[in-house]
Amino acid sequence: MLTLLKKIFIWWNQETLGTKLKTIFYGKLAGKDSSGNKYYESKSGKRWVIYNDEIDASKIPNEWFSWMHFTNNRIENNHELKKYDWQKPHQSNQTGTENAYHPNKNNDPIKKKYTIWKS
Repeated sequence: MLTLLKKIFIWWNQETLGTKLKTIFYGKLAGKDSSGNKYYESKSGKRWVIYNDEIDASKIPNEWFSWMHFTNNRIENNHELKKYDWQKPHQSNQTGTENAYHPNKNNDPIKKKYTIWKS
């Protein structure tokens, strides 16, 4: 019962009941990415994603981003591409987390390129 209430009222964590019903009745699974996100398409051409964990649009990898936005490119139909050694795995936006980039993360004092004139 609690799970059903969560599906109805807590829309920001997972798919809602309406999205679940739309996916069951109208959605055709187009594929799944390495993060576990599932991509669906309706007969009318609408596309949507069901996120594996927390809903965050920056979790969509590059090859599926082009599919979601109807961008034609050479990798449109081939989502299982060969990854090279130099390619990093996709990460969602890290802003506001502990993994965010900070230029002075070591708390080193800023080294100035000049000296202050003291009178």
